[in-house]
Amino acid sequence: MAAGAQIAHHRGMSTTTPSSSTELDHLRGWIGRSESRRDLLTLQPVAAMSATLDREDPAPVAGDALPPLWHWLYFLPLAPAREIGEDGHPRRGGFLPPVPLPRRMWAGGRLQFHRPLRLGATVERHSRILDVSTKSGRSGALVFVTVEHSYGDADGVALTEQHDIVYRDAPQPGAPAPAPQAAPTDAQFERVIVPDPVLLFRYSALTFNGHRIHYDRSYVTEVEGYPGLIVHGPLIATLLLDLVRRERPGQSVRSFSFKAVRPIFDIHRFSVCGRDEGDGKLRLWARDHEGALAMQAQAELGGA
Repeated sequence: MAAGAQIAHHRGMSTTTPSSSTELDHLRGWIGRSESRRDLLTLQPVAAMSATLDREDPAPVAGDALPPLWHWLYFLPLAPAREIGEDGHPRRGGFLPPVPLPRRMWAGGRLQFHRPLRLGATVERHSRILDVSTKSGRSGALVFVTVEHSYGDADGVALTEQHDIVYRDAPQPGAPAPAPQAAPTDAQFERVIVPDPVLLFRYSALTFNGHRIHYDRSYVTEVEGYPGLIVHGPLIATLLLDLVRRERPGQSVRSFSFKAVRPIFDIHRFSVCGRDEGDGKLRLWARDHEGALAMQAQAELGGA
């Protein structure tokens, strides 16, 4: 699915072993580090994603526009088995900083779609660490890493993206769960999603995501302490834009931003929802089975 993927690393700053008093400075030494990859936008991942999202798309052919967010099917993290950590992710270090906190998740992102990427094209992705910051939350220490990507082909840059990764402590035994935020109740359109293990497995396979929280029930409940398998943040974001494609067929997406608010688990259904705010702007959100806000997002549409 990532045919011909190539990678080159560029170290921007030194990474000496930190002392306990300079841990953040050490992690911030990753700011400016960059990475370049090249990949061929093959057809099979697109056909597989269409099936995974239960769409009735025609068979993809070279030259078709890649749907928004489906670029996440390419440039996959192909770490050798010997470099995989206990949680199923590649071990810390390398391009991303070695944050010494056990939990990591995709917290959100901001994307600008300048023009479509086309199937059959060879695309280059240039990535850079923009920022590393820390804060204290209810569950303890948090480290945020912001990564910027630009994607381009022979005609120049087609897509720019920033995504935020959050690293956090495991919760303390007996610590109260954060109070949920109520989701909006003014949806104009919505779709109910059944996040069964097959959906989560297929998305993990399509994105070569080995993180065990998405498919290993004993690990996610016994080691990380969650009540069920966690629905991927990028999958929820993809389902939000898939809702837009179903409700506004033929319209292009100019920009999209999203923020994960609360995890969704496979033990309950959830809904992806949207409302037209006028001037081509849509407000989008995911609502869990209890009416709590799980993800909030905004999209700006273009023409046909």
